[in-house]
Amino acid sequence: MPELPEVEITRRGLLPLLNQTVKNVVIRNASMRWPIPAHLPQTLNNQKLLSLKRRAKYILADFECGTLLLHLGMSGRICLLDRNYPPEKHDHFDIQFNDGQVLRLRDPRRFGAVLWAGSNPSEHALLSVLGPEPLEDSFNAKYLHAELHTRSAAIKVAIMDSHLVVGVGNIYASESLFRALIHPETPARQLTLKQCEKLVAEIKATLNDALNAGGSSLRDFFGTDGNPGYFQQEYFAYGRTSEPCKVCHKPIKCIRLGQRSTFFCSHCQKR
Repeated sequence: MPELPEVEITRRGLLPLLNQTVKNVVIRNASMRWPIPAHLPQTLNNQKLLSLKRRAKYILADFECGTLLLHLGMSGRICLLDRNYPPEKHDHFDIQFNDGQVLRLRDPRRFGAVLWAGSNPSEHALLSVLGPEPLEDSFNAKYLHAELHTRSAAIKVAIMDSHLVVGVGNIYASESLFRALIHPETPARQLTLKQCEKLVAEIKATLNDALNAGGSSLRDFFGTDGNPGYFQQEYFAYGRTSEPCKVCHKPIKCIRLGQRSTFFCSHCQKR
């Protein structure tokens, strides 16, 4: 599933659409995770795209009349194409602009979303319950330590909770915990303030490194221009079961936590 860096890379790839006016909206298959609103072709017609933002794993496209939420789901991609590029089997939604560019959602599994958030997107049910952004100053050691002190869940499960902090998915949780030398099964409430300082710093560093590498392309993620990211080449732990740790050369282990595969080095990340 695309995580925060991949969504941010996608948002940046759509920036050429800013200040362009919608010519047409095409809904080929409305049956996504939630139905694509049928009113969008009428609502967005002749509307100018004013800004593109990201909140957690959502892209917020602000038009003159309100905000459209886009979510990539598990296998979704947003492509920026010429309007003459023919749609493929899993191309479910287009926004065609007057300059000839097309924003196209391609999603084989249809777990993505296209939703209308109106004039107050922060009050939308999917956004109003979200925690702070991990790359902003509000996500700091003092905040994390205070939030964790009553949580008995494993620290990896805790930092993947979007009510605590958004955008730290399975890949970047494993990588950040490795960098911070914290065992993923450690009960969250046992982390000291010093450990929280280290973990916050490594979450920010890991996400920034992934952004600089164009994100991670494992199965389905490609940028809006069709190019893959290459952060997967820099993984310390994720997906490296039985391979030697890049620090101590002991084999990387894999366990299940919160129904997700979790990768770590039992030597470097002692409990």
